[in-house]
Parts: sequence; C-alpha cells; structure tokens
Amino acid sequence: MSAFAARNPRFETVVRESFAKQGLMATLGARLSLVEPGHVEIEVPYDEKLSQQQGLFHGGVTTSIVDSSCGYSALTLMAAGSEVLTVEFKINLFAPAAGERLVARGRVVRGGRTITVCQGDAYAVRDGAETHCATMVATMMRVELP
Repeated sequence: MSAFAARNPRFETVVRESFAKQGLMATLGARLSLVEPGHVEIEVPYDEKLSQQQGLFHGGVTTSIVDSSCGYSALTLMAAGSEVLTVEFKINLFAPAAGERLVARGRVVRGGRTITVCQGDAYAVRDGAETHCATMVATMMRVELP
C-alpha cells in the first residue's frame, strides 16, 4: 500500500493514457505493470534490437524506462490537468542488465505541487531472479496541460 494520496481520482487512467502516447515506450515494447499512488513499474522484454555490443540491455533502454517510471510515479500524485517533465536526473549503472526482461520501479521520495523528487531502480530478470542493475534519482516538474 502506498503512503501517498492521489490528488486526482483518475490518476491511473491519466497515467495509462499518457504512457500509451509515448512513441519511445512503444518502440521499446514497454508496458506498465503497476500504477499506484507514488509508485509505477515498467517492464521491457529482451530483444536483441535493444542490446549493446555484448548482448546486454543497452544503458539507454535502462535509463529511458527508469526515467519514465519516475515521471509517471510523480504524475500519479498530481492534480487533474497536470503533466510532468523531467528537469534533472542522475543514474548509476552498476551491474550488467542481462535477462529476459528489464523492470523499472519508480517511486516518489518527496512530492510537491510543482517539484517532485523520485527514485527509480532497474532490475534485470533472468530465470525468475532479479539483479539490481541501476538506480536513478530524478527531479520532476509539474506543468499544466495546454
């Protein structure tokens, strides 16, 4: 259970509709696997088109889905009519992202009306076992929809 309360009762629909519009997430074959107030998970199945030269998930894939999981975790807490943009992030890639799929878990650390700080972690899943391969700290900014 989340420690956060959503300001928009339609938060899950808002997140899922926004996610469906992201061309990059579609290109990666990503899907939302969890949407809760302050917490979002995104999964990507392995495809050699998403790999680097050693056959691992490319760091760009890892970074993209962790950034999106952080952004959408922030969006779950925003008022209706809001969108979020990433204004800063730092990522540490500390283990090979080798597996059948990659899972990004984003969560809000500190939510605000305009600025939200999030943490995201990426896990490579192989034979049911997870390897923690990256951690991101990100700052999201609320913007009003046009």
